[in-house]
Amino acid sequence: MLRMFSCLLGYVVIASAIVAQEASVLSVESGDSTHAFMVETVSTPEDIERGLMERETLATDAGMLFDFGEVQPRSMWMKNTLIALDILFLDAQGQVIAIARNAVPQSERLIQSGAPVRAVLEINGGQAKTLGIQPGDQVRHTVFENVTEEAD
Repeated sequence: MLRMFSCLLGYVVIASAIVAQEASVLSVESGDSTHAFMVETVSTPEDIERGLMERETLATDAGMLFDFGEVQPRSMWMKNTLIALDILFLDAQGQVIAIARNAVPQSERLIQSGAPVRAVLEINGGQAKTLGIQPGDQVRHTVFENVTEEAD
């Protein structure tokens, strides 16, 4: 019994370490302000398709960065997403091209980027307005190669 508990505890520790490695800091430069978010970055088709589906909450300083790897027009939807989101469409340099504000939870309506983009950042609905984030603002993250990795 103790051995099984030790193995289970080991799996939990390993899983926690993997999740911690997936999270990274992203900043949005908006006017004279910089807003930091702890984001999960997803880039595989399966993770991109799942996104923030089924999550009941999202911390105010958290988000999800979808790295599509190539620049082209994109569309997103809110199917099985339980919380309202602001969807920021980002070009290859991390500039905010467009924002879909307060996307409706569980909607299957396609939300178009309106232009070719490299990535999408999802944050809590209404937060872009609260923080003054708008098209033209700059997102900094290693995905865009416009920030260096932090040293351990």
